[in-house]
Amino acid sequence: MEKKKFLTPEEISAIVDGFDPIDWVQMELLAKMPFEKRLIPGLNAQEFAMAGLRGTFKKKFPELTMSEINMKVLAYLTPVRMEIQ
Repeated sequence: MEKKKFLTPEEISAIVDGFDPIDWVQMELLAKMPFEKRLIPGLNAQEFAMAGLRGTFKKKFPELTMSEINMKVLAYLTPVRMEIQ
């Protein structure tokens, strides 16, 4: 099994050049948290994005029910490929 090589802060900064600077304190805090707690901010961001999309669809399609709007949100966010047989 190959041993993992950890990147140095300089190597990481070179990769993400052009983005906001890395908040190393925040990164250390997140690294110390258990996985399930690190997952929560991502789930919150997903929920926020879906709520925004839901609101947009409500304005664009006022005649649709909430269930139909939810299906539109899922269809928009889920790449589904259906093959005709």
